[in-house]
Amino acid sequence: MTNKNIRNIAIIAHVDHGKTTLVDCMLKQGGAFRENQQVQERVLDSNDLERERGITILSKNISIDYKGTKINVVDTPGHADFGGEVERVLGMVDGALLIVDAAEGPMPQTRFVLSKALELGIKIIVVINKIDKPAADPDGTLDKVFDLFTELTDREDLIDFPYIYSSSLNGYAIKHLDDEKKDMVPLLDCILENIQAPSGDSDKPFQFRATTLDYNEYVGRIVIGRVVNGRIHSQDQVAWVKADGSIERGKVTKLFGFKDLGRVEINESEAGDIVGIAGFSDIHIGETLCDPNNINPLPLIHVDEPTLQMNFSVNDSPFAGQEGKFVTSRQLRKRLYDELEKNVSLRVEDTDSTDCFKVSGRGELHLGILIETMRREGYEFQVSKPEVIYKGEGENLQEPFENLLVDVPEEYAGSCIDRLSGRKATMLEMSNNGNRTSMKFSIPA
Repeated sequence: MTNKNIRNIAIIAHVDHGKTTLVDCMLKQGGAFRENQQVQERVLDSNDLERERGITILSKNISIDYKGTKINVVDTPGHADFGGEVERVLGMVDGALLIVDAAEGPMPQTRFVLSKALELGIKIIVVINKIDKPAADPDGTLDKVFDLFTELTDREDLIDFPYIYSSSLNGYAIKHLDDEKKDMVPLLDCILENIQAPSGDSDKPFQFRATTLDYNEYVGRIVIGRVVNGRIHSQDQVAWVKADGSIERGKVTKLFGFKDLGRVEINESEAGDIVGIAGFSDIHIGETLCDPNNINPLPLIHVDEPTLQMNFSVNDSPFAGQEGKFVTSRQLRKRLYDELEKNVSLRVEDTDSTDCFKVSGRGELHLGILIETMRREGYEFQVSKPEVIYKGEGENLQEPFENLLVDVPEEYAGSCIDRLSGRKATMLEMSNNGNRTSMKFSIPA
């Protein structure tokens, strides 16, 4: 028996294409806020650094009740350094809203996230956002998105995507550019019409895959994911299948559901819903919880490996002890290892020195966010220059690389090619659009 009253969707986009603001509008349309309630902008970006930088760093789970259907929405990061979050989250949804800026069109991160979604066969609804901008070209952007789809997949059912125009800043969505601009109802209706209900069966034995991790100082590690099959109750005994194949029995001490912006404690849940489970302090991403009488693990999720590393060490400069209140190696080590509880793309290793720790991440922004977060918490430490992580040895030495898109006036194209060639970049494609040149390179990270 499938649950017809649930829809699970992710929101994916390039950096700053307006997805978090769009979620604000959807929450208001779904009645998450009182009419007289003062709501801050980009309400999902609850982290101070997210607000200051205008980016989403951690994936967030919310739900919207609309026409008797619970729409679980996962707002995901748009920056490649946090791409590990995007890839995992796509594994627990049945559809996705692809947000594209009507002025900028599809960007490199749009391509990265879309390719991941299409690989999984996820149904996409394209939202052409920011159509109120003076430089907006909604129809031209839609054509570019179509070209991107045809380049990434040959499945006609995915290429024939539904689309909506919107301005999240002004709080409206429309099916056609000449429609009346009043609210977000067309977008929510489009979700109900085009995204299928979850395929799980509530009458089958329980199965759940750990997709993201959170931490609460009262209940410990909370593992968030989708109930693939069966039902789960608070205090149930379940089997925990680890990555190495070993099996351990455990009890669900707390069960959480999502309502509007908050996480609420619930007594039971069934196939298709996204829930949080407490009681498994050492569980890792990709591992399975299942019925102890019917052990059937789900496929493991692969998390992309780090590309940069740097050393975090105790501050031993002449000004040591003047900035922060946490200054010892014991405090620094505990904080770094605590970060691993929820930051699964991070790696921390002890070194020969008790005062120094090797920290590896997905990129400079990933590590920079960690450094700034710890500084604001009162930690005082020093860091080394970032180093690229190489793989292999001798002639088989490999390094991480990135795809770089450069869009410049035609007369500067030659200078860009010269500069990037000096960085060992390889040109993959080049195209002219009026008096501008667009070039795509593969370049060492």
